Amino acid sequence: MRARLPVAAAALLLALGATAGCLGGPDPARTVRTPDPAPPAPAVVTGDVRPVDRAAVRDGGTLRWAVDAVPATLNAYQGAATADSALLAHALYPALFRPDAHGEWTPDPDYLTAAESTPPGRLPQVVTYHLNPHAVWSDGTPLSAADFIAQRTALTGPAATAARPAGYAAVDAITQGADPHEVRVTFRQPCAEWQALFGPLYPAAETAAPAAFERPLPGGTAHPTAGPFLVDGYDPAGGRATLVRNPFWWGEPAKADRIEFLAVPPEHRAEELAGGRLDLAPLTAAVEHAGPDTAEALRRAAALPGVTLHRAAGTGLAQLTLNAAREPLTDPVLRRGLARGVDRRHAADAALTPFGLPAAPLGHHLLAGDQPGYRDDSDALGVADPGRMLDIAGWKRPATGGTRARDGRELALTLLVPAGSATLRRAADAVAADLGAIGAAVQVVEAPADAVLRDHLATGDYDLALFSWPAGPAPADEQRPVYAKPRPGPDGAPEAGRNYARAGTDEIDRLFGLAAAEPDPDARRALLQETDARIWQLGHSVPLFQRPEAVAVRDGLVGAGIRGLARPRLQDLGWAAG
Repeated sequence: MRARLPVAAAALLLALGATAGCLGGPDPARTVRTPDPAPPAPAVVTGDVRPVDRAAVRDGGTLRWAVDAVPATLNAYQGAATADSALLAHALYPALFRPDAHGEWTPDPDYLTAAESTPPGRLPQVVTYHLNPHAVWSDGTPLSAADFIAQRTALTGPAATAARPAGYAAVDAITQGADPHEVRVTFRQPCAEWQALFGPLYPAAETAAPAAFERPLPGGTAHPTAGPFLVDGYDPAGGRATLVRNPFWWGEPAKADRIEFLAVPPEHRAEELAGGRLDLAPLTAAVEHAGPDTAEALRRAAALPGVTLHRAAGTGLAQLTLNAAREPLTDPVLRRGLARGVDRRHAADAALTPFGLPAAPLGHHLLAGDQPGYRDDSDALGVADPGRMLDIAGWKRPATGGTRARDGRELALTLLVPAGSATLRRAADAVAADLGAIGAAVQVVEAPADAVLRDHLATGDYDLALFSWPAGPAPADEQRPVYAKPRPGPDGAPEAGRNYARAGTDEIDRLFGLAAAEPDPDARRALLQETDARIWQLGHSVPLFQRPEAVAVRDGLVGAGIRGLARPRLQDLGWAAG
């Protein structure tokens, strides 16, 4: 889906990493499976950004960056927020911790001198943030506990219209510590992924009142920021947002004098790059719209003068989702049989080989291939022959072959994909062929990208669907809504929320809660392994591959490429010295 969807919805097809926090666990008693002592090497490397030494980057210059649109709001928590909202927000607002290339959190010294949590097992859990005393909003107001309090209140109250980061609801109290630069956050239950909170952090002036939080947050001097850049011009209608160095920035100064974010349709970006009017441009959408000519479109992009094409596995975890609320997929035996019948390597080969990437199948619902704790859990489905599983479910194949049937009904299913994504269409055709080989007649159908979510996934009007969810650095909280058991709504009917498969169990919910509350990283990963195994056994969905990405970078521009799980440090981007 393109940029005008809310961040929570755009994650389906753009694989945008969303900010999240932590959920409280239920009963702390549990059995933790010991993690593998020597996990296998990662199947893929997520992202492609070459390391840069700031000393090798010259001061000055302008960077022109293609985006889908200049967003109407920079508040990443609002329903109108887009992927571009989040991108610009991280140039202008604090993020106390940053995920690295493997999704591991590191404190940002521009905003924190230190941060620590009470030892595991000591309750209540209290996290103490020691703010950098030089950190101030652009109006001169220091960052303080007031900003933390206002944001937490906004994101747990009725003003929050977007998907709420879960960890804020786990906060019991926020107070000033020993001095104005110390903030103490007390949790009502253990919170393992607390580093994911307060990033981006907004000033209390923008979040303290419901009316302030709900209004659009466009760029402009009237809205305090606290990043290495300031907004110099902001024109959503004209498709241009200009950021310039923040003269009051206390950290290492930005290398570039200015960054211009320009709204350029994907199909025009190659032309703009060739004309020297862009320096950094995501090309994934343009390549995917090339249809069966993906490889040729990549060759043309790589041949653009003065440009280097980066391509790599991204953070979007493409999966085949089975609608457990729609006959005949209400039967878990049938769902597991179909899942067993999918050749994930076949789908990965169809999707990734045209990008020149290894055909690495994905084996985990919650983690990307190079995140700590990743392993292929598909063996949780067992080794039974998929045809035999369909026989057990009552779907018999005629002696002459062809489509299976039960009680006079053929096993005929539709497979929904977003129109315009050649990658997902190739994978869908591969899946349809695999399922056809075991006697399920699958017809691939396309729908406009914005209609896939609105008219089909959200309403349950589909049999099978192929789309992607983003991997992120806080999987226990970020992924839980995708697999949470639907609960009865006000009218008694189950509400799916973001669990479009509409399949869940109390055990899966319990394991997610335990993982979100487990402070020990190894034990938390073991719980996530157990959670993933239960999702496989439920026949909820089949992970297939990490969606490929392509980004063009002007020669001489260093520190740019495919971010993967890492968050860009925009003050380090610039032009090579010499």
